[in-house]
Amino acid sequence: MEFEPRPFRSLSRASRSPTGGSLDPVVSLQAVSAAGTAPAAPAQGLQGEVDGLHGASGMQPSQASHGSGSRVPAPGAKASGAAAGGATGAGSRPGRGGDAGGETCNWVLGSNPTMRKIARSIERAAAVECTVLVCGDTGTGKELWARLLHRSGPRAAKPFVPVNCGALSPTLAESQLFGHEKGAFTGAQGRALGIFRAAEGGVVFLDEIGEMPLELQAKLLRVLQQREVFPVGAEQPVPIDVQVVAATNRNLEAEVGKGTFREDLYFRLNMIELRVPPLRERREDIPEFIRFFARMYSARYRIEEWVPSAEVLAEFCSFDWPGNVRQLSHVIEQAYVLQIEPQIPQRSEPSESAAAGGSGRLPCLDLAKLRQQAIKQALEITRGHKARAAKLLGVHANTLTRMLREDKLEGPAADAGSDADD
Repeated sequence: MEFEPRPFRSLSRASRSPTGGSLDPVVSLQAVSAAGTAPAAPAQGLQGEVDGLHGASGMQPSQASHGSGSRVPAPGAKASGAAAGGATGAGSRPGRGGDAGGETCNWVLGSNPTMRKIARSIERAAAVECTVLVCGDTGTGKELWARLLHRSGPRAAKPFVPVNCGALSPTLAESQLFGHEKGAFTGAQGRALGIFRAAEGGVVFLDEIGEMPLELQAKLLRVLQQREVFPVGAEQPVPIDVQVVAATNRNLEAEVGKGTFREDLYFRLNMIELRVPPLRERREDIPEFIRFFARMYSARYRIEEWVPSAEVLAEFCSFDWPGNVRQLSHVIEQAYVLQIEPQIPQRSEPSESAAAGGSGRLPCLDLAKLRQQAIKQALEITRGHKARAAKLLGVHANTLTRMLREDKLEGPAADAGSDADD
């Protein structure tokens, strides 16, 4: 993505405290301490329909401020309430601490009714400690909800351990998840707890659960059913006490139908299933996100706050944002880094085939002529190789030979190279 180097159109000094009341109409929920008490700075609870979240996090209703939107903690917030990293649509990045006033300890919830329903479901799931499946497109903030569940329930003082199932080593996945005993395999010079035992009493977040191999899915199912793990090389299972939250950007029901995901595991995971809508389905929240990111990155990079004009704001709200909140955050942060005005990402260029077709209409509606053109194009692409042309057309080579004869396309051009490279 390229930007035209030009200054911000509209600027105003970021003189307000990132954690002060000047952030209204956004309502904030600060991270709470591991002991379940509010941090030194005044904490604020989710307002309105999600106000009940304050109960699990040790906050009082009197600490809430009022506004049109809501903000929840970003995953970079430590249990002590200190800012640990910059919040983006995908979560925080460690080592980016020091943001003014702990701004990155918050996250915009927005005013979309679906998001508020998700917040209420998170509150309930945290209370009953059941398994949760969070579905949504890439960049919608699925891990944010998992971390909010962790901080909102009785497991807040215990570990939150995220796992990228797509990054698990095929040969060591079982050991990584469930642990192993000394000498269980070559190179196992000591015992390893594994992810589930390391998260004892807390929450395990299984990201990209749809990427988990089938053979490992069966073992995860047993863990969820029996609440115990069998470390590699162990003679007896080990009981565990963890809450499992899984996330995916895939349609697991479709994966079950294709046989790539276990149906019994799917039903075990989605005791509560939350579907996070993409940003294009909650455009009313985009202005709130823009204000939030503009203020956050203004404080981080010590640059005047970008205030979009009405025209630019309308353009941002009309854009589909395929990367969702993560992409919007990146666009605004990149602009602050380059000290230019944030711009809508370049839309993908039309393909060559679409460009050749002009309006995309067929050159004619005569099926016989369309078939002849398709055959000619396939033979041109394959340099006259009939077998490969037939494969492109989705027909048997003998069928292509028959069509060539019927359409009187047989000749040197069609036959040239038909047996080449066989």
